Amino acid sequence: MLFDIRRFSIHDGPGIRTAVFFKGCPLACRWCHNPEGRTHGPELIFRPGRCILCDDCLDVCPNQAVNRQGDEIRIDRSACKVSGNCAVACPAEALEVVGRRMTAEQVLDAIERDRTFYEQSGGGVTFTGGEPLAQSDLLRELLSACRVQGIATTVDTCGYASWSVFEGIRPFVDLFLYDLKLMGESRHVQWTGVSNAGILSNLRQLAALGHAVRVRIPIIPGVNDDEQNMRQTGEFLAGLSQVPEVELLPYHNIAGGKYAGLGMEYELDHIVPPNRERINGLAAMLSSYGLQVKV
Repeated sequence: MLFDIRRFSIHDGPGIRTAVFFKGCPLACRWCHNPEGRTHGPELIFRPGRCILCDDCLDVCPNQAVNRQGDEIRIDRSACKVSGNCAVACPAEALEVVGRRMTAEQVLDAIERDRTFYEQSGGGVTFTGGEPLAQSDLLRELLSACRVQGIATTVDTCGYASWSVFEGIRPFVDLFLYDLKLMGESRHVQWTGVSNAGILSNLRQLAALGHAVRVRIPIIPGVNDDEQNMRQTGEFLAGLSQVPEVELLPYHNIAGGKYAGLGMEYELDHIVPPNRERINGLAAMLSSYGLQVKV
């Protein structure tokens, strides 16, 4: 179950890449900028700004989940079974089903179309999400096939999986992009819904085995940008057997429209993205632990 395949990506690993977005994630980060990747099944997204009020969607829903009230189309999420009929009928593409099942062969075909870009730029494919490790059998099959084809592989992960899952894929992964959000376990549970004990343990083991790892830290004002958390992060990373590169990802709020389109509440719409001075200060703090930090 995927929700996107994005070609010509330049922010998901070295070179020009094809980013394959797996649908479903065990975390529920309140700042998630891909909310359409959180649940494992297909979802209906509605973009009112595109709606032309043609009413073509009203009669095709088998569950009467699409209704019109005045000059507005309303979606009854409790009744919607995501048949997709409304999206097919919508001429303005205001309705869209996000999430589709694909075979490994179909995904590989999409990846191989961009081989020329990989070869010229030192790029490859990045498996991201959602959380790709949540569909570990498919991920391993794709990684193994890419290794046979000589395509460089990157896995972008939150690290929340059993070590046995990592053992099954790591021989086929050239680079891990590893999210690190909060060091304190109770705060990690508060903001993501899960413990970080396994996440930290898996990162330690990857480092001990000498894997190429780039740690990515989303900077969320008021959540994880305090000095205590950042210093704990610096100490932890500096103490690994192999010290990874670090990327700081400043929070942005452009995903708010996605939440609205999915009928979800966006809890952090009040947060102001950090300015350059603040981010540079945090980068300097982490650099003081001997870390190579990039914004």
